[in-house]
Amino acid sequence: MKIAVFCGSSMGVDPVYAQATAELGCFFGEQGIDVVYGGGNVGLMGTVAQACLDAGGNVYGVIPEALQEKEIAHPSLTELKVVADMHERKAEMARLADAFVALPGGAGTLEEIFEAWTWAQLGYHTKPCAFYNTNGYYEPLKDMISTMTTSGFLKLDYADMLIHTDNPQDLLSAIQSYVSPRQKWS
Repeated sequence: MKIAVFCGSSMGVDPVYAQATAELGCFFGEQGIDVVYGGGNVGLMGTVAQACLDAGGNVYGVIPEALQEKEIAHPSLTELKVVADMHERKAEMARLADAFVALPGGAGTLEEIFEAWTWAQLGYHTKPCAFYNTNGYYEPLKDMISTMTTSGFLKLDYADMLIHTDNPQDLLSAIQSYVSPRQKWS
């Protein structure tokens, strides 16, 4: 299984984010789960990749040419693919992955997981999407998703398709037992 991980290119201010990210990366490696991620060696991106590698796992990075130097491409990945731009990066990560997980991060992290979630709603794929809720990081987002549903902009099936957890084993179990809802326009 290959899981795409979206996360920050910085560490955040609380060390709990780096610790939880390293634990998840290690868990993936120990479980024989491959990580697909943005290819950088900085922030939580570098943390999850190195932890997975250190635990014996495989890590596949996909990095745009323009970010190869800025995000300092990780030198020890199983495979690093350099692509033209962010659109190609996301498409390649989606192609490689069996599931998508957002760890804490900024606007880029949200953009990436929201695109994967939108594609799932539209039936472009049937892969699970998850928010790894370290330190309650995604609680305000869960509230916003609830508001989208109660306001009539998001069907409950598409809110419920998201996995929310801060536990590695619960995340893996939810991914393994995931059943995609019916496509939005069917």
